[in-house]
Amino acid sequence: MRVSVLDTSPIVAGSTARQALHNTVDLAKLADELGFHRYWVPEHHGMRGVASSAPAVLIDHLANATRHLRVGAGGVLLPNHPPIVIAEQFGTLEALHPGRIDLGLGRAPGGALSTVDTALGERDRTTEGFLRQLDELCGYLDPAENATIKAIPAVGNAPPIWLLGSSEASARLAGERGLPYAFARHLAPAAAVAATGTYRSLAPASRMLVSVSVIAADTDERAEWLAGSTRLKVLSRVRGNRIQLPSPQDAADYPYTDDDRAEIAERSGSVLVGSPETITKQLQSVLDDTGTEELMITTPVYEHADRRRSYELIASVAEQLRRSARAWSPS
Repeated sequence: MRVSVLDTSPIVAGSTARQALHNTVDLAKLADELGFHRYWVPEHHGMRGVASSAPAVLIDHLANATRHLRVGAGGVLLPNHPPIVIAEQFGTLEALHPGRIDLGLGRAPGGALSTVDTALGERDRTTEGFLRQLDELCGYLDPAENATIKAIPAVGNAPPIWLLGSSEASARLAGERGLPYAFARHLAPAAAVAATGTYRSLAPASRMLVSVSVIAADTDERAEWLAGSTRLKVLSRVRGNRIQLPSPQDAADYPYTDDDRAEIAERSGSVLVGSPETITKQLQSVLDDTGTEELMITTPVYEHADRRRSYELIASVAEQLRRSARAWSPS
């Protein structure tokens, strides 16, 4: 069982994009030391709480700062770009960091649709349009000898493509194409069992990972305290007020109504929260439910030191899960 990292480079309340990106580099170095398998960064636009907007640029920096991690995009939003540009960027990355680059692809806008379409122009975000772009991209990554146009850096330097999604439809698309699939449980926990089951039925031998939002701390009480930040942020978004991640103290001091507490309780299942013992049980449940052999962890906490500690604890949890799996393996 492998564990990996999904990092949005969060810009928390009172911080800056520069600090968020430096935190990402620091966390990637720690993940490399702790034995995590992959480190993925996403593409987002116009979101004041997210500094990861240019994954190809950030991936190169992270690959230079680490030694063992696979580094990739989680993901590039294909409708936003000409496929040849993506092939050239990621072919270049693979040429510079052979065997360490992943190209995850999605078709969401990566921010408010009105914002993205204003900046980029209206794009074809239909399934049919995405498939046309995917075929074009694959043609650049594995070109015919007589191809008229070639993405030169990508010739012989094609990174593996992963399809990203949070629904059964995306799982079906990945399975029918026989491509590795990354399911975003941190966005759609209720769809995890159906989506991963559909994918496994169509592509039983292909690779799959499941991303999970996890906040680990030395005690359950400490973890619950840290989780107050993301719960208030989610509540604020539901109420139509998008905020940067607040501090745990600000979250604790917020004047919650009974309706607010009910809303938080309804939505709290998307984040796993607790001590190593609690997180071990919760992640084992995700493994059992989805059949995945790789978990990609994202950790929405305010202080960078607490985020580092969460990943240190998750590394120990992963080792416990591996020992348990070995103990239960048939002889």
